[in-house]
Amino acid sequence: MNVSTTRFPKSAAGALALLALVLVLAGCAPAIHFRDQDKAGADQPAPPTELINDKLIAAERQEHKDQSNQDLDKLLVPNPPPYTIGSGDVLSIVVWDHPELAGGMAASPTADLASTAMNANAGANAGAPGFVVDHLGRIQFPLAGLLPVEGLTEEQARTQLSTKLAKYLANPNVTLRVQAYRSKRVYLDGEVKSPGLQAINDIPMTLVEAINRAGGLLPTADQSRILLERGQQRYRVNLRELVLKNINPGLVMLSPGDVVRIPSRDETKVFVSGEVITPKALTMHDGRLTLNEALGESGGISPLSGDARQVYVVRKTAERTRVFQLDARVAGSLAMAEAFELQPKDIVYVAATPLANWNRNLSLLIPGALSSAVSATNRP
Repeated sequence: MNVSTTRFPKSAAGALALLALVLVLAGCAPAIHFRDQDKAGADQPAPPTELINDKLIAAERQEHKDQSNQDLDKLLVPNPPPYTIGSGDVLSIVVWDHPELAGGMAASPTADLASTAMNANAGANAGAPGFVVDHLGRIQFPLAGLLPVEGLTEEQARTQLSTKLAKYLANPNVTLRVQAYRSKRVYLDGEVKSPGLQAINDIPMTLVEAINRAGGLLPTADQSRILLERGQQRYRVNLRELVLKNINPGLVMLSPGDVVRIPSRDETKVFVSGEVITPKALTMHDGRLTLNEALGESGGISPLSGDARQVYVVRKTAERTRVFQLDARVAGSLAMAEAFELQPKDIVYVAATPLANWNRNLSLLIPGALSSAVSATNRP
């Protein structure tokens, strides 16, 4: 009995000493550090940590605003020009009261019906299936010969043909219109009902018009990051932002050869990890998600192990990796977290407290040592 009473104080004293050592060392634990690597895998100097404050938030907003305005200036067309004829288009040409100018072209059954109806009304020569604009932008028309029409509007082409025919006919009455639009197209891909080619016709091909012709956006579409590729240039269109700025999205005009891609919301996720209640990947709301919202949707910072002083946002840009830090204990930090907007693929990381780190390290070195120390201090 004396032996047991002698051993217990020694074990309890050792446990208390171990617990005291952990607590002392925990207060000296350093903050988390980031490091970078080059393409060869060699360590590089760590990117500087930028503190999230009012000045940084204002700079981020101004940069985003400048990028948005730059794109808008090049894409918005308040007064779209009329359609111009191009190579591959099919023209319908009628010279009234001169059916012999049909050119002897073979007519399709549908064209024959149209010809019969039109000849019954004012005797027009409408039996031809149409005049195709060749690869050089010309059409072959009786009396007029080869007539260049590429780049002309319907009215300009009609006037030019009338001038040619006036040498042979008195006051020729010509009707010219595009029968089939085949020269200009745009391509839509991504989260639309019917992706594919859309022909540009006499109705201005705006971004909204192209989306409607493709069947509209799917529920999974991200309206805030529509990509428009024009030659070597790439633009990002934010429909939500246009509406907020009182700008009609119908002013975004497409050009022949444009490629429009509607991305999915799954491509614009933010990853929350570290000492939060529920680490997860979050989908942005129409292209917007603040740091405060990301922490809230993840259950918040863990009260047992999370260090509110070390809330990080890691962002990979084309030039470098940026690391932002928020000290959530500072007055006004919640307001700054709400004003700080995240970007797709951002990583939000909450570091562990020094005590939590030492607890885990010690558990790896001496499994159960810390819990035994705590249990010993609780014995009567």
